[in-house]
Amino acid sequence: MLTIEIPGRGVLALEHIVLDFNGTMALDGVLLPGVKERLDVLAEKLQVHILTADTFGTGKMACREIKGQVHILEQDREGALLKKEFIAALGKEKTVAVGNGTNDTLMLKDAALGILVLGPEGASWKALQAADVVVTDINQGLDLLLNPKRLVATLRA
Repeated sequence: MLTIEIPGRGVLALEHIVLDFNGTMALDGVLLPGVKERLDVLAEKLQVHILTADTFGTGKMACREIKGQVHILEQDREGALLKKEFIAALGKEKTVAVGNGTNDTLMLKDAALGILVLGPEGASWKALQAADVVVTDINQGLDLLLNPKRLVATLRA
């Protein structure tokens, strides 16, 4: 568990991190440098879940060495609803969500903490509006969790 007290917001008692794959932690289906190492450290405190529609067919292979689980989303259902349902099943009040796309909007909004990654693929305006924090790359977002005082400085009232 990762516990972070944010003045004016309360205490976040996080148990799960749910990440979008393509556009958030990967570009064109290729995992970005530094992500695996940071997720493996976070896996000591949080259960790591990677969600993907697997647009490029590389999700499971790219994440095979990460200490976490890869979940391929059903193709016949709307991704945004699937992601929202996924974090609800985990307990949205104990989940941090990380994403960049329109299909990440509902999970970013519903999670205890939503981190939007404005990376090399860009980010959806709708997702931007749903997030609590915006970072310019995935490693900065993961570093907020590895160094929680940075998160406190950003979100305190």
